[in-house]
Amino acid sequence: MTAPNRRQLLTGGAGLAGAAALALGASPASAAPTAYATSNDPARKVTPGADVAAASGWSVLKGRKVGIITNPTGILLNLRSIVDEMHDSGAVDIKGVFGPEHGFRGTAQAGEAEDTYVDERTGLTVYDAYGANTAKFASMFRAAGVDTVVFDIQDVGARFYTYIWTMYTAMKAAVETGASFVVLDRPNPIGGTAYGPMMTEPWTSGVGAEAIVQAHGMTVGELARFLNVEILPTDTGGRRLPEIEVVEVKGWRRDVTYAGTGLPWVMPSPNMPTPDTALVYPGTGMFEGTNLSEGRGTTRPFELVGAPYVDYRWAERLAGRDVTGVAFREAYFTPTFNKHVGKVCGGVQVHITDPSAIDPVRVGVEMLVAAKSIYSDFQWRYDTYDPKRPYWIDKLTGSTRLRDQITAGADVATVMGAWKDELAAFDAARQPYLIYGGPAR
Repeated sequence: MTAPNRRQLLTGGAGLAGAAALALGASPASAAPTAYATSNDPARKVTPGADVAAASGWSVLKGRKVGIITNPTGILLNLRSIVDEMHDSGAVDIKGVFGPEHGFRGTAQAGEAEDTYVDERTGLTVYDAYGANTAKFASMFRAAGVDTVVFDIQDVGARFYTYIWTMYTAMKAAVETGASFVVLDRPNPIGGTAYGPMMTEPWTSGVGAEAIVQAHGMTVGELARFLNVEILPTDTGGRRLPEIEVVEVKGWRRDVTYAGTGLPWVMPSPNMPTPDTALVYPGTGMFEGTNLSEGRGTTRPFELVGAPYVDYRWAERLAGRDVTGVAFREAYFTPTFNKHVGKVCGGVQVHITDPSAIDPVRVGVEMLVAAKSIYSDFQWRYDTYDPKRPYWIDKLTGSTRLRDQITAGADVATVMGAWKDELAAFDAARQPYLIYGGPAR
C-alpha cells in the first residue's frame, strides 16, 4: 500500500477559515457528526498525529532538518518516544531535541528543567528550552541547523500550563529563522469547550503569555493555527508563519474527554498523574494563588485541596452546591513537599461523577468562594519578588477581577457572569481554526 504523501497528512494553511481537514479521520469543525462512535464506545479508535506520521514512514519530515520539542508524552501507541522511533528508523534527520519544563525525559519537578546535554540513547543534543525567550530559541535553532520545528506534547487544556507558551515562543523563533512548523496533534483531554476569563495585558507571564481564556478548548494544533493568525503578527512586526502544518488526530471529536479515547495516559508533568487531574486542573489550579495546598506532595494533586485551618464545613458547603459533574468528599492529607509540608491539612477531594458535564473553572470558583466565606485564615498568595503584581491569582486568572470580587464577597454567579461576554467573543474568534468535529457542550 502506498504511504500517503505529506499534503494528504496535513491540514490546510493556518488562517484559512473553514479549511478542509485533510488528515485521516478528521472533519471540519462545522460539520455535523455522522458516523462517530460515542465517547464510551470500546470500539472507538483514536490515533494521535504522531502515529499517523509514523505509519507513513515519517514522510511529512522527509528531506528536512528537524528540531523536536517534546517530552515523555511524545510517544507512539507502542509507548516508545517519537525521538527514539524517528532516530532508529533512519528516516528523519534530527538536528536537536528541545526540552520544555520538566525536561525531555521528564526528570525535573515543577518550575525546573533538564540542563542541555547529549542524550545517551540517541547521541542527540537536548537543549534546555524551559523559559527560553524568542531570541534564545532562535539561537538554539540556528546552532542546531534546524529548518523544521516539530511540536509533540500532550497539553491539558489550561492557559496556565506552560507547554503551550513554549510552543508559541518556538513559533516566534521559527518566524525569525525561517523554519517551518509542524504539530503532531493530540486530543485535548478535557474536551473542546472553552471556559473561563480572558488574559489581559497587564497580567501576562509565563503562565499566561497571551489573550486566550483560562481553558481554551483546543488541541495544540488548533491553538497553534489560532495563535499564528490572531496573535503572532502583533509580536513579530506583522509577520506570521506561512503555514502551521498539523498532522491531525484520527478519530477524535470535541466532546470526547481523555477517558473516551482509549489512549494510554502518560503524565505530562509530575503533578498531573491522571486524566481526572487534567479535568479539574483549570479550576483547582487557581489554588496555587492562595495559602491552601493544591495537593502537591500528595498522590492526587489538584484533586485534593486543603489547609491546616480547614475543617468539615468546607466539604459540607460544597456538597450542598450541586456542582455538575463532580462531588466533594471531606478529606485529610499531609503534603510531603510544597505548601504545609508535614502538616495535616483538612479539605476536600474532588471526585469526577460525569466527565462530560464538568465546567472546571466553575468547580474552582465554587471552592474559592466557599473557602473565602468560611475561613478568616484564607489568604491570597502574595509574591514579594513582584511588588507591582504581587498576587499570583491575578496572573492565573488574567486580571484582578476574580480576586477583587471574591474578596468583596461576590457569589459564584456574579464571579462567573463577569466573563460571559469575553468568553463568547473568544469562542467566536477561534471557530475558523478548529479542525475536529462534534458538538460543544
